[in-house]
Amino acid sequence: QVQLAESGGGLVQPGGSLRLSCATSGSIFSNNGMGWYRQGPGKQRELVAVISTGVSTRYANSVRGRFTISRDNAKNTVYLQMNSLKPEDTAIYYCNTGWTYPTGSWGQGTQVTVSS
Repeated sequence: QVQLAESGGGLVQPGGSLRLSCATSGSIFSNNGMGWYRQGPGKQRELVAVISTGVSTRYANSVRGRFTISRDNAKNTVYLQMNSLKPEDTAIYYCNTGWTYPTGSWGQGTQVTVSS
């Protein structure tokens, strides 16, 4: 079973920034695209951003231009830099393996709350 550990969430004011991190094992990380997903209150889980094993990325329309996904292959970690946060970004954020769709098990996620 793939172990994924999300971190970096918290409470931030509208317009603020956060950086999420997700670490996993080396063999899993190096052979898979990685993605960030989120589930807001009363909503279904949705894709936020994915990054391939190379440098290709895809973003949800709602976050394009504000969020940036990146990966550090030396640290087996994928990041999500979130800028200009809005209250509607409030959600539990999860990472998972996969480029086209999530392929691993879901972890506990990290809570992001955007509120004044």
